[in-house]
Amino acid sequence: MKKPHFSLCVYCGSRPGADPAFAAAAQAVGQWIGGHGGQLVYGGGRNGLMGVVAQATLDAGGRVLGIIPRALVEREWANHNCTELLVVDTMHERKRLMAEHADAFVTLPGGIGTFEEFFEVWTWRQLGYHDKPVGLLNVNGYYDGLMAFLQASVAQQFMGDAQLDLIRVEAEVQRLLPDLVQAAGLAPETRLDAL
Repeated sequence: MKKPHFSLCVYCGSRPGADPAFAAAAQAVGQWIGGHGGQLVYGGGRNGLMGVVAQATLDAGGRVLGIIPRALVEREWANHNCTELLVVDTMHERKRLMAEHADAFVTLPGGIGTFEEFFEVWTWRQLGYHDKPVGLLNVNGYYDGLMAFLQASVAQQFMGDAQLDLIRVEAEVQRLLPDLVQAAGLAPETRLDAL
């Protein structure tokens, strides 16, 4: 397999969620990554949206790097179909390696682990620990409440507009992913069969 044109780190739920649109979005993300010569970097699980995005990336010809802590191999059902699966000792090591292997980050719907990963990588960006684009895929308004809360935080002067501007928020995969990859200074592969 040739070297991927870009690596996109995806944070998402280990559950599918109630709305079928969530799995459809995860499928579209994986198809886009694989269809444009990219690599998915993700948490290494095979359940929920994690499994959907990984399988879709593989099916579209992309490379999948999964990174999972030893303690979660059974709980999250480690995905041994990944192109490469790294089993690490701690959650901190997992997140560090995911960030190091990524050119950009995108957060899909998910739960507390997804929120924590999103907030951490956003915080790292505003502190200058990295300069990689951070995106939020707001599928069917899933993150509307979060965005309203963040606007309230700005209104209450706990953060500024400049911090919010570090996040790229879109509802459509085809708008968000090309933007993130191009903002990282990379160009997705153009193929006639790319989705």
